[in-house]
Amino acid sequence: MQLYSTKCIILSMDRIDKAILALLQRDSATPVSEIAESVGLSQTPCWRRIKKMEEGGLIARRVVLADKEAVNLNLTAFVFVKTAQHSEAWLKSFADTIRRIPEIIEVHRMSGEVDYLMKVVAPDMAEFDRVYKRLITSAAFSDVTSTFSMEELKYTTELPLDYA
Repeated sequence: MQLYSTKCIILSMDRIDKAILALLQRDSATPVSEIAESVGLSQTPCWRRIKKMEEGGLIARRVVLADKEAVNLNLTAFVFVKTAQHSEAWLKSFADTIRRIPEIIEVHRMSGEVDYLMKVVAPDMAEFDRVYKRLITSAAFSDVTSTFSMEELKYTTELPLDYA
């Protein structure tokens, strides 16, 4: 069971597609006219390429990235979860729980000693504790460990396009 769905039709990308996508990753509100000029196309072919990437699922969605501190989310925690249960029913219950807790902004199923890694944001330790208590009362875990970010050295949502 996937925690989220993906629908990406594999598209072959040339250097112009990669340049368009790189510009959109930096700022999805960039006008098509600016993108077209930057990559050496007229607006209509540029717009068609963008639509093709959207329809093919290569562009999953366009979003606004809010500044965490500006919205009072000053604490970032990484929560490591171990469970002794690996049934589909447990996973469905766990997935439903994490979807209902907006402070949990990322969850990864891991290999190795930890089953799941979560990224949690909160205004402060007291609110993180409330999130933690909601989490641990919702599903059976064999171990839950949290660590806290002291400083963010790098953050980006831009994917490297050298492999596309």
